[in-house]
Amino acid sequence: MKKGEKNLLTGLSVTLIIVMALMGCSGSGGNTASQEKNSPVSGDTFVLGEKPLEFSFYGHYDWYTMPDWGKDAATKWIKENKKIDVVPISSGGVAKNKLSTMIVAGELPDVIWMDRGADVEKLRSEGMLVPFDDYLNKYPNLKKWAGESTLELLRSPDGKLYQFPNWYTTQPNGNAGYLVNKKIYEELGSPSLETPEDLYVYLKQVKSKYPDVVPLEVGQTAAGVDIMVSAFAENRPHTFNSMIAVPQGDQLVSLFTDPVYRELLQYMSRLYREKLVTQDAFTQKLEQVEQKVINGKVAIYVASSPTEFGSKGNNLLKAQDPDAGYIMVWPVHKAELDRNKIFPGDYKQLGWNVSVITKSAKDPEAIFAFLDWFTGPDGQRTIMWGPEGLYWDGTDEEDMPLFTDKFTSDAKGRDELMNATVNFQWNGNTVYVDNSKMKFESTLPPEKRNFETYWQSEITWKTQMNTTEFANLDPASDSEEGIIAQRVFEIYEQVRAKAISSTTSDQEVLSLLDKAEADAQKSGYDKLLKYKTARWQENKAKMAAAK
Repeated sequence: MKKGEKNLLTGLSVTLIIVMALMGCSGSGGNTASQEKNSPVSGDTFVLGEKPLEFSFYGHYDWYTMPDWGKDAATKWIKENKKIDVVPISSGGVAKNKLSTMIVAGELPDVIWMDRGADVEKLRSEGMLVPFDDYLNKYPNLKKWAGESTLELLRSPDGKLYQFPNWYTTQPNGNAGYLVNKKIYEELGSPSLETPEDLYVYLKQVKSKYPDVVPLEVGQTAAGVDIMVSAFAENRPHTFNSMIAVPQGDQLVSLFTDPVYRELLQYMSRLYREKLVTQDAFTQKLEQVEQKVINGKVAIYVASSPTEFGSKGNNLLKAQDPDAGYIMVWPVHKAELDRNKIFPGDYKQLGWNVSVITKSAKDPEAIFAFLDWFTGPDGQRTIMWGPEGLYWDGTDEEDMPLFTDKFTSDAKGRDELMNATVNFQWNGNTVYVDNSKMKFESTLPPEKRNFETYWQSEITWKTQMNTTEFANLDPASDSEEGIIAQRVFEIYEQVRAKAISSTTSDQEVLSLLDKAEADAQKSGYDKLLKYKTARWQENKAKMAAAK
């Protein structure tokens, strides 16, 4: 699934005020009868399968279209055995407008799947969301698997929990790093690829001997460039680039004046000038990147998840030549740095996005009960690998699935099932899923192990940094800081592209960054940095209190 930049409409708070007036309420999200209807039920728990539960579900993303519930083996089993029916509401490719329309009409869906943070808070502050606190002990999976620290960070300013996280974790995960074309690498003598200078020398060799191959592929919008910032400093994931802020002591300071970022752009400019890196990185489509990788037309591919295309390419290339395929190497880093403190990727305990239950729901507790079951072992086994008896049969002493022979012998059918359910994975349990896969993979001979899982265990999970403390730093899009953030982001994007692809010297790169810093400061950058610093310190305090 792709993660896009998704925000609610600008000026949503104004719209909400209109809605509240139409509803005849003040910050309650409904009338007294609605509040009574939606009040949490104490005592008995909702047991899935005892009676039918139907609820509407809206994915607040332009790109998201929910598949038909009950058409694949996994959701068909859930529908028949748990009596759950999920009715999709589509964004129609215009998520902002769609949600705005539903709010004005007073017809919110029962569940909204969306990015956490400022936009959730807008809905919450106007009383449109149901808190989960009364349900946490009655339905214990979320509390058990997410942990108190994660839940604490998800709580709203009123101290209550409204957000059900997706792909939350308490252990490293992620695939960011360096994918290497095995055949080219071995034909060139398997040279050292440890330092930026090693990489530079290698890319020149590739360009000389393989003119039809892209020496260094950095993906769509040159996203791989940011991954490579980790080569120039310890404990430096790409997160700080996307934050446009760098921690220094107890403050967040400018990215444009940061020596590490400046060194990165100088290095990438040099590679670009010498045609050692993708020349159309800022204009190419993702499909073009995929085709180059799976057909072996790249020597090195750096990305946040290079194993996605690498796995496909590895299988295709090996089918043609047993000596071909892809491998991964330990992340490139300057010689004087500690290789164990190099983090090309990151992970956050909070995971990706969240589900919220609105006060339109007739039975919010029942919906929470389903989401809680869905994020627990039973639900995760089912939505990931289908109903019991197909690709898994029973569980072990740790409640992990016992995979059947068909799991490996019918890889095509297994992958088709998993692909069919990927857009139903609304509250994934990273630790349970990853540990289940890893435990099974460890029992297989090397030649039968999954490409991605193998490299996760060997390299990528060891080189992802926990950046949970930097979550939720962005201001509301229609606030003063939010407007500043948009201006600074535009400056950041422009200088990044120009410094890499349109400069003729290292000094010109620095001059561009100096101008970007001046322009950003004129736009209020210092105020934005102070705002983000305050949010960061709040996160740290919450995490410390939850320990």
